[in-house]
Amino acid sequence: MVRLTALLVAMLAVVWTSFAQDAAAQGSSDVQFPALSGRVVDQAGLLTPEKEAALTARLEALERDTSDQLVVVTLESLQGLEIEDYGYRLGRAWGIGQSEENNGVLLIVAPNERKVRIEVGYGLEPILTDGLSALIIHNEVLPSFREGYFERGVEQGAAAIEAQLRLDPAEAEARAAAADSPKAGVPVGPLIMIGVIFFLMFVGLIGGLAGAGRRRRGSGVAPILIWAASEALRSSSRGGGGSFGGGGASGGW
Repeated sequence: MVRLTALLVAMLAVVWTSFAQDAAAQGSSDVQFPALSGRVVDQAGLLTPEKEAALTARLEALERDTSDQLVVVTLESLQGLEIEDYGYRLGRAWGIGQSEENNGVLLIVAPNERKVRIEVGYGLEPILTDGLSALIIHNEVLPSFREGYFERGVEQGAAAIEAQLRLDPAEAEARAAAADSPKAGVPVGPLIMIGVIFFLMFVGLIGGLAGAGRRRRGSGVAPILIWAASEALRSSSRGGGGSFGGGGASGGW
C-alpha cells in the first residue's frame, strides 16, 4: 500500500510538472523579470548600499567555497502572479546554479504583496527541503518583516540558507530530513495529492473515450508516455545554468 501511494504521488508530480511547465511557457512572455545584475538584486530598494555590498561579498564567498549559488532578489511587484509561480519562472529564466549540479537558490522578497519565498534548484532539494525552507522563512525572516525590519529579515534568511549549504552533505540531509519528518495527525496533504491524481486520471479517461479503439490498445503504456513526455519537457527547458522544479517554500506577513 505504501508503494502504491508513493507511485501515485510520483505520477501526480510528473503530470503536474508537465502541466505547470506548459502553462509557464505559455505565460512567460507576459512577465518582466529584473536583470540578473549580481548576487543581490534589490529592485524594491530594501537594502542600504553598505548592506547590499556586505551580502554580495558573503554570497560570493559561499559560491567560491561550495559552488552553490544563492541570489537574493527583492521585487517591486509579482505582476499578478502567485510568488510560487513567479519564483519558479524566475529561477528558470535566470538559470541560477551550475548546469551539471542544479545547485541554485533564490531568496525572493515581494514587500508590496507581503510575500517571501525560497526557491530551490533540483540539485539542492535533498538538503534544502520544503520543510526546512519553511522553517527558515517562519523562524528567521518573517518575525523581522512583521516588525518592519526588512534588512534584518533578508540578512537572517540568507545566513540561515548559507549555514545549511555549508554543512557536510550527510549532516545537511539529516537536518533537512528532521525538518520534513511527519507530524502526528491526519496526513491531509498526501490525501489531497492522491485525490488530485485520481481526478487527473478521470479527466484523462474521459478525454480518451473519443478514441476508444486506440485507447484500449494504448492504455497500458499511458503512464510511461506521460513520464517520457514530462522528462523531455524538463530536459528541454534546462539551459546553460541550473534548473528549478518548484521546490522550496513560501510565507507571508
